[in-house]
Amino acid sequence: MFDSVTLASRGTANVLVLAQFKGEKLDANSKKLDPSGAGADASGRAEATGELGSIVQAFPGNGHERVFIVGLGNKDCFDPARLRTAAGSIARALSKTKAASADIAVHAALSKLPKSAKVDLHACGSAMGEGLGIASWNYDILRGSATTPKDRTKLAIHCNDAKFRGGLARGLGLSEGTNIARTLSQTPPNIATPAWIASEAKKMARKTGLKCTVVQGKALETEKLTGLIEVGKASEHKPCMIRLEYTPARGKTKDPIVLVGKTMTYDSGGLSIKVGGGMRGMKRDKDGGCAVFGAMHSIATVIKPNRPVVALLMCAENSISDEAYRPDDVIEFRNGVTVEITNTDAEGRLVLADGLCWACDKESPAAILDIATLTGGVVVALGSTYAGMWCDDDDFRAILDDAGDASDERVWRLPHHAEYRQLMRSPVADILNSAPVRAAHPVQGAAFLSYFVEDGIPWAHVDIAGTHSTDKDSGPFISGPTGFGARLISEMVERF
Repeated sequence: MFDSVTLASRGTANVLVLAQFKGEKLDANSKKLDPSGAGADASGRAEATGELGSIVQAFPGNGHERVFIVGLGNKDCFDPARLRTAAGSIARALSKTKAASADIAVHAALSKLPKSAKVDLHACGSAMGEGLGIASWNYDILRGSATTPKDRTKLAIHCNDAKFRGGLARGLGLSEGTNIARTLSQTPPNIATPAWIASEAKKMARKTGLKCTVVQGKALETEKLTGLIEVGKASEHKPCMIRLEYTPARGKTKDPIVLVGKTMTYDSGGLSIKVGGGMRGMKRDKDGGCAVFGAMHSIATVIKPNRPVVALLMCAENSISDEAYRPDDVIEFRNGVTVEITNTDAEGRLVLADGLCWACDKESPAAILDIATLTGGVVVALGSTYAGMWCDDDDFRAILDDAGDASDERVWRLPHHAEYRQLMRSPVADILNSAPVRAAHPVQGAAFLSYFVEDGIPWAHVDIAGTHSTDKDSGPFISGPTGFGARLISEMVERF
């Protein structure tokens, strides 16, 4: 697609991008931006349906070299989230023509919507910026001598509406966090070891003003981070906990929001080994941590909240050796809870438990959110449309719902109940890490984790196993990692 997308501060664009709604021609405001009339003529052609993401182009005799008209779908039920899909179509059209600059004038059509639609041009611009930025992502850094490098251009975008332009700037910033998460996800496990993730976190911290601390080696034992120790001890790539901290300009005047990300750099399943093709793609078992990593970039550079934010990346590789932890082992966590291991492939909840204990003990959290590719059960339950969310705090849940709507990284509440906690009870220890039944499979992970969060602390668990990657091109995304969670978390922090 593009090498990069930036917001231009001066100059003129060689491509004009306008919009039309389904079943309508170009509106009066948009016509004024194209005095040649070529765009208005094109909007009346048969192929100019206005369907969401549709593109028609015209060639003015003067002014811009090209005019693209993107469809925004039905006017009566417009939602800013559509602009991310439209942006994907725009980016592909611009890329095919190797355009170097474009005037994104979609706002002209939006300004003609009725007041009842309550259109926020800043929010619309943000969605458009996110889509354009997300569509620019590529991962070519490991292409070798057998591959012909793609010729990618840099795209500069223009906009003369102050609110929409401000939104574009914000959206491009948020997309950078998402794309960082995608790049980390795509990086293979022989490169993306726990130590490499820690190194990347330190680099980002230096660039963005975050504070980065890595807890590893003997310090894991001192801090009783048992889950990381047990899950990671079979691998030559040793586990660690990466702590990233954002502090607002006015200092630590409030308790922090704490983010805990499952960052399994590879998951073989351990001694409960994944069979058949089940191991392929397990480099993405770190995608919860990748989302937190990307969100922290956006928090430091775009959101800049007036409240501290702490991120805990729980990094390990679940491997196999004579040192590996086993089914039937019993381990004790920092908060005194003992866990009988029934399945070494249910390792993510063990490292998350460490993070939750640390958050409660060390951080004085205003709220905790953990995010992980935790269960196949949530994929069966919700597919790739929603991530699963467990949260019993009404206020925190409302914030997450709003953040999901704003980011189009949607979450759906799944139940907590005391009976699910009882499902996790062990005959020899306090709890099992995986109940030997298929019942309530996606809920089991949340029920397990609840034993490691202190009563009274607002807490949400988000399972992104169905949403963290896609196997087809859709909207601004191409097949591969989606970075799901980076924008959701950023929006949540802003609203908090």
